[in-house]
Amino acid sequence: MASPRKICVVTGSRAEYGLLRWVMEGIRTDPDLSLQVIATGSHLAPAFGSTYREIEGDGFRIDRSVEILPDADTAAGVVAAMGRGLAGFAQALEDLGPDLVVVLGDRYEIMAAAQAAMVMRIPLAHLCGGDETPGTYDNVIRHCITKMAALHFVTHREAMDRVIQMGEARDRVFCFGATCVDSLLRLDLMSRGELEADLGIALGREAFVITFHPLTLRPEGQESHLRALFAALDRLRSEGDRVLVFTGSNADNGGGRFNTLIGEFAASRADCHRFASLGHRRYLSLVRCAAAVIGNSSSGIYEAPYLGVPTVDIGERQRGRMAPASVVRCEPTEAAIHEAILRALALPRGGVPMIYGDGGASERIVAKIKELAGQPELCIKHFTTLSTAPCAGPGPIEIGS
Repeated sequence: MASPRKICVVTGSRAEYGLLRWVMEGIRTDPDLSLQVIATGSHLAPAFGSTYREIEGDGFRIDRSVEILPDADTAAGVVAAMGRGLAGFAQALEDLGPDLVVVLGDRYEIMAAAQAAMVMRIPLAHLCGGDETPGTYDNVIRHCITKMAALHFVTHREAMDRVIQMGEARDRVFCFGATCVDSLLRLDLMSRGELEADLGIALGREAFVITFHPLTLRPEGQESHLRALFAALDRLRSEGDRVLVFTGSNADNGGGRFNTLIGEFAASRADCHRFASLGHRRYLSLVRCAAAVIGNSSSGIYEAPYLGVPTVDIGERQRGRMAPASVVRCEPTEAAIHEAILRALALPRGGVPMIYGDGGASERIVAKIKELAGQPELCIKHFTTLSTAPCAGPGPIEIGS
């Protein structure tokens, strides 16, 4: 009897783990597959909530940890961290000897893991390629990982077209929808009362969930954008019994400064709270109870609409992503943000057509990995021109194709 295929999942942040959670579970419970887990990035840092404990709390064993967080909150610090991470991933992959590596998204930690896998001739499966997020180097990293990956699991038709446009073979690109929907369907979310008791805060008449990250390719004016958000939120607070809940900015250059400013803002207001990390279940439970999600996190595009909660998406960080009609986009100025929040609050709850599928993406991804992992020459890639492998063309692509 053949040994189970070893599938190594790399996870570096709280948000991306939430999207990988049920893919990991599917791999773990399949008798023909053997799950390996590498934790890296902000998972390992107390300043970001030591979220590796959530992975372990869900019953997963972390096989290797790779330290990669920057020593300095600068671009040069991130570059140095990527170098350390590359060496760390090389050692971890050599020790584990996986048949396939699974990564998601666009962060510099994941870039280092993908580079190591490529040079070590380990096939790479990439989730959420083909998205477009201008203003951040994540956008460039995402496309670079696409070119290193052997298998592509995208969330929607436009992403599929972009990946094929980059020369990837049509039979290696699979549009299965967003894995976040699986979490929303499977997780036992907390009630408002349970959440308030667990967090130790009252959510008031209306609560707002706020996450704001730096634009890494546009460092100029970043603090002014954050301060414009603060000013708009102060106007909002003055208009009624409203509570603000911030989650921490991520581990990009500039993220440390953002977290300092957010901490100062929250500390000066009794109805404002900041958490380095809420964990996946608490975060989604909070979003479900919220009046709106505000900021520039992808969770406002992916998860919030499925929970029937409107989103105010500020600036250009997420502007290239397809968004349901419950997402109100605005410029990063006080007046524009305040107006967008009021518009979002006037939207009806629910009833918005969803564009990222209706669940089951994780199972389909695991099934395809099981089918293709171990195939000879999976690492061998050829650039496929559009003349021989055109994009899908007019008409819808069904989720699952």
